[in-house]
Amino acid sequence: MSRPLAITTLGLVHIYRTEGHDVAALSGVDFSVAAGDVVGLLGPSGSGKSTLLSLLGGLLRPSAGRVFVGEHELSTMSPAQIDAYQAVEASLMLQGARRNLVPYLDVRENVAFAQVQARRLGADVPDVGHVLNLVGATAFADRPLSALSQGQLQMSALAVAMASAPGVLLADEPTSALDRSAREVILDALLRVNAQEGTTIVAVTHDPEVAERLPRTVTIRDGRIGGEGRRGREYAVVTADGFVPLPVHIRADLPPGTLLRWERSEQGYTVVPEVIGHDPAQTD
Repeated sequence: MSRPLAITTLGLVHIYRTEGHDVAALSGVDFSVAAGDVVGLLGPSGSGKSTLLSLLGGLLRPSAGRVFVGEHELSTMSPAQIDAYQAVEASLMLQGARRNLVPYLDVRENVAFAQVQARRLGADVPDVGHVLNLVGATAFADRPLSALSQGQLQMSALAVAMASAPGVLLADEPTSALDRSAREVILDALLRVNAQEGTTIVAVTHDPEVAERLPRTVTIRDGRIGGEGRRGREYAVVTADGFVPLPVHIRADLPPGTLLRWERSEQGYTVVPEVIGHDPAQTD
């Protein structure tokens, strides 16, 4: 079974090349997660959240910058090494439960099928029953997928993602399209996986109620880290190049052209906004 893995990205850039123009999905992202932590990735649609998750999962290679997961630098790994990494050490749970499941297999068979490659590589995988019990899917493990609710399908997808006991679980919108009750069940399962297995978890979400239950959140805006949240408190993050993106609610209160002045005291820094306009009494 894999041990929890730390994550670090340095100056991460990813550009989608389209006909006629290029689109920068990520623009110099420095991001880190300690082994065994749970982090939520927040941000509007198109901000780069899912791109970052795909880069961490080895589905994409960065245009520039470096990606480290555990002892691996993903951008230097061969296709065969990436395949082994995905089979054993890092699991990517795609948005939409059915995208993670083989439709003609029941839940138990799906988990067993997800372990095949890890076993071929000699990995020590957990018992299928343990995985099902861990995520709370034992009661419906032998039912066909067509007989399951949306919440049960999502729990089944989580079971498949945990089939090899990965060191990192990357979950893209794991609670989307679920009602409140099913959403809470999935969140409980994710946090239980972390508590019992120590698995490092990075989960993309657009739901602020989901974010409130996660110990740490990172907001991505316009391809950059736009802020961090810790237990309900939001913080701006100073990037390596000195860029300080403001939280959304602060940006809404400060009109374009506002100047921010830093005043230093014994307690630290105070940010003082000033709007400086043209004085009509002055002449050139």
